[in-house]
Amino acid sequence: MKVGLFFGSFNPIHMGHLSIAQYILNETEIESVHFVVSPQNPFKEKDELMQAELRLEMVRESISDNPHMKASDIEFNLPLPSYTFQTLEELSKDESPFQYSIVMGSDTLEDLPKWKSVESILDYPIIVFKRKHVFKNPFPDHPNITILDNPILNISSTLIRKMIAEKKEIKYLVRDEIINLLNFN
Repeated sequence: MKVGLFFGSFNPIHMGHLSIAQYILNETEIESVHFVVSPQNPFKEKDELMQAELRLEMVRESISDNPHMKASDIEFNLPLPSYTFQTLEELSKDESPFQYSIVMGSDTLEDLPKWKSVESILDYPIIVFKRKHVFKNPFPDHPNITILDNPILNISSTLIRKMIAEKKEIKYLVRDEIINLLNFN
C-alpha cells in the first residue's frame, strides 16, 4: 500500500490540511494519508504549541469519517524534538507492506536544506503541494520530488490561532469537532 506521511504540528488541524490530503488521494497513487503529529517540531517554540495529545485528538476527530486517512502518534514515542529522519528510520524497522512517501508544503520544501539528515529524507518520494504560486525549489532536478498542481488555499494554523485569540469565528476553517474540542460555541 502506498502511504503518504503528512508530517506536522497540526496546531490546529484545519480544512486546508484536510483538503490537501484528499487532493493527494484523488490525484496521486497514494492510497492512504497518515497525519504524523509532531509533539515538538525543532523549528517551533514549545510554548506556541497546544498540548500534543489535544492536537492528536483533533486530527483523529477530523478524519474519523475517512477510512483513507489515519492519525499517527509514532513521534510521541521518539526523542524530542521530532526529526523526520528519525521517524523514517523507526518506520523502516518494521517489515511493513507500506511504501512511504512524504507529503509537504512548498514552504517546507524551501526550508528542507536546514533539516537534519536531509539526504536520507530525499531517499523517499516527496509530494509537494503548493502553498503559493511562486516558490524556490532548492532541489529543482531531484527525481524524488513531485510538485502538485493543486489549488492554493490560504489557510494556516497561525491564522486560526490568531483568530481564536481575537475571539473571531473559525467555523468553516476547521471541522466542528475541532471547535467542540477547543470548547468554542
